[in-house]
Amino acid sequence: MSPNLLLADESTGSKLRRNLLAVAGTLLLMTTYTVLVITQPTDLTGGLGQGVALATFAAYLLSALLLLAAVLRDLPVSTLTLIPVALGLNILLGQFVGSVMVPLYLDSIGTVLVGFLAGRRAGAATGVLGTLIWSLFAPTVLPFAAGAALIGFLAGTAARFGAVRRVYLAPIAGLVSGVLVGTISAPVAAFVFGGTSGVGTGAVVAAFRSMGDSLLSAVTKQALISDPGDKAIVFLIAAMLVYALPSRMYQSYEFVRRYRVLGNLSGERD
Repeated sequence: MSPNLLLADESTGSKLRRNLLAVAGTLLLMTTYTVLVITQPTDLTGGLGQGVALATFAAYLLSALLLLAAVLRDLPVSTLTLIPVALGLNILLGQFVGSVMVPLYLDSIGTVLVGFLAGRRAGAATGVLGTLIWSLFAPTVLPFAAGAALIGFLAGTAARFGAVRRVYLAPIAGLVSGVLVGTISAPVAAFVFGGTSGVGTGAVVAAFRSMGDSLLSAVTKQALISDPGDKAIVFLIAAMLVYALPSRMYQSYEFVRRYRVLGNLSGERD
């Protein structure tokens, strides 16, 4: 067999393994989310001392590791450096905004930034990892790991199809993503957590409940009000951060080069 055929076989086999890892991680993520919504465990937010919380944490952690393993070969060192920074940014902003009377979250800027630069799988893994680390001292966020993964996935998808090539496209992509994320997160917030942990968002839920809405209806309305606006702001901020990066940094991301994420700025013609 010629060296070229050997290389082709190796490349095909490697790609297949990575795709299988990504599928396994995605299926585990979706299964964990579905089980939580169906079983509605009441002690999930009691900390990792509870069996169901520990099992949920382990399942989400494994799904994140599988997603990361699927893209690790394609990630430059800069991405591995960026992910911890992104996690810290998510937690710090999310903790602060959640404690004030603002019906937003702003806890996914780091996740969206990774999605824009490194793609869907890296973005999804960052979203899950950020939620898991945050849940170590704020257990109420643990059920929302699947929603955080979806944000990273949608950010990577938006960047892949040109949402970062023009700064005004980013908030539009954020609006659409917010509707999807809000729809996914609402059942978890209602059935597992019993509402929302943010002060501002909790006030919106309480207002709808006082008007006679069921818990699920109130949380869903709050999510569809807060999430689109929140994700529009988050996507815009993340896009501006990407534009502010030195060219040598964003050029180091294979995802940026392959899909011309920044259009002309990445050295490609539209």
